[in-house]
Amino acid sequence: MALSLSIRKIMNKVIYLKPEKEKSLLRKHPWVFAGAIARVRETPLPGETVEVLSHKGNWLGRGAWSPISQIRVRMWTFSPEEVVDTRFFLNRLKQALSLRQNADGSFPDAFRWVAAESDGLPGLIADRYGDWVVLQFLATGSEFWRSEIVQGIGTLFPVRGIYERSDVDVRKKEGLAPQSGLLYGEAPPMNLWIREGGFRAGIDIYQGHKTGYYLDQSENRARLGHMATGKNWLNTFSYTGGFSLAALAGGAKHVLNVDSSAHALARSEENHRQNGFDTSRYDHLEADVFKCLRGFHTEERLFDGIVLDPPKFVESKFHLEKAARAYKDINRLAFHLLRPGGVLFTFSCSGLMDAGLFQKIVADSALDAQRDVQFIHRMGQAADHPVRSTFPEGFYLKGLICRTCNEN
Repeated sequence: MALSLSIRKIMNKVIYLKPEKEKSLLRKHPWVFAGAIARVRETPLPGETVEVLSHKGNWLGRGAWSPISQIRVRMWTFSPEEVVDTRFFLNRLKQALSLRQNADGSFPDAFRWVAAESDGLPGLIADRYGDWVVLQFLATGSEFWRSEIVQGIGTLFPVRGIYERSDVDVRKKEGLAPQSGLLYGEAPPMNLWIREGGFRAGIDIYQGHKTGYYLDQSENRARLGHMATGKNWLNTFSYTGGFSLAALAGGAKHVLNVDSSAHALARSEENHRQNGFDTSRYDHLEADVFKCLRGFHTEERLFDGIVLDPPKFVESKFHLEKAARAYKDINRLAFHLLRPGGVLFTFSCSGLMDAGLFQKIVADSALDAQRDVQFIHRMGQAADHPVRSTFPEGFYLKGLICRTCNEN
């Protein structure tokens, strides 16, 4: 693309790529890696907008500069006339919000407003919980424009407060310190209640995982609720009990929640009390899940349904083989604990775990457990966590619903 006069007028800091390194940008993938850069004209500040040009000088796009990260540029736009300014962020936020509306124009009580690259705002997460929005600034670009983003959120949606939860390790890769705190309006309550389907959930914005809740599992919790009636469930890595609440609201006979965190289990207990579920229908057990499953296998304990929703096992490609062994071990143990006709909801939230590989691991686990198993549904993250066609890395949550067919 030849440089038009209008582009030349706004060009300032410029990144030139090495020969043949523009192919991914021509496909509108939003990342430029350090190894693809030939030279930089005028040193940009962290997060500052740069023009990205091919080795031959053809304009490719406009993005945010990150001098420390292996991802040196995260692309804002591939449109030469689109200027990155206050209006740019307002428009992107408005577009993302419109895509989360229900058919009647209303919004869910809780939802992911912005899913980073998949919504054209790399490094930004925005989650709405009732009257509050929680933000994560995960890269230099979103950090650079934080004031404009906060202003845009407040302009587009009536909120009582905006809180930051950028206390995550990924910021260190960008040369940014973890931080959190109130950005606008009123501080959220210590236990903020939202409604999801047939139950209420208490959100711990200050110390909870991610921004306080696993919004990405909302549709999968609903699926479990529809299959829960009359069954005894084991909910492992239960955190604050989301899958248990869905199961009990769906008519489950009993749920045993297992987690290694006493704090999470206390939150879960409160969630169950607030929903008015009979205490005879649920229990909480503080334990290491792997050891617990082995103990249940020794005791020949059986369940009608099991949820395996472990934390991320794959932090890098170097950990993939070790993670595969962990997934195989835990799924094998789960199959041993299922009654004939029982169902297993099993997940991997590791972005580096390929969906095909995950299914193979689960299939091998069933063989090792000597169980005949059907895959009856494949799951992913909820619709408010979209995957942009040009950014397959946005697909991180993989899940399978498995049904056992035979007795040991």
